[in-house]
Amino acid sequence: MGKQQELKDRFYDFALAIVKLVRKLPREIAAVEVGRQVLKSGTSIAANYEETTGAFSRSDFVYKLSISFREAKETNLWLRLLRDSGLVYGSPGTEPLIKESQEIANILAKSLKTARSNLSKLDE
Repeated sequence: MGKQQELKDRFYDFALAIVKLVRKLPREIAAVEVGRQVLKSGTSIAANYEETTGAFSRSDFVYKLSISFREAKETNLWLRLLRDSGLVYGSPGTEPLIKESQEIANILAKSLKTARSNLSKLDE
């Protein structure tokens, strides 16, 4: 299995974990609203990364990759807000997802740096 497929699988598994987390949130307004936000951003990482394989150009690839990166950063914020506000109860809570969202953001940041560097080399 190639590196790109491994990342697709990892991001998909993360999106699935986000869906499962949101389904367990309490039915109060704050949890519903923050849950909606984390659901959108947390599943968007995988969706946008999936789209990189169908990019029309190298700059389109970089653009889609940058969206995944931004969504990973946003997801990390919503997860920390769920944790710090006490909206998530029980084990294991948000900690593994917070850690994974940070690792995903780091992976995407490195990939984005490489992709941008490769794109600028083509422009020279």
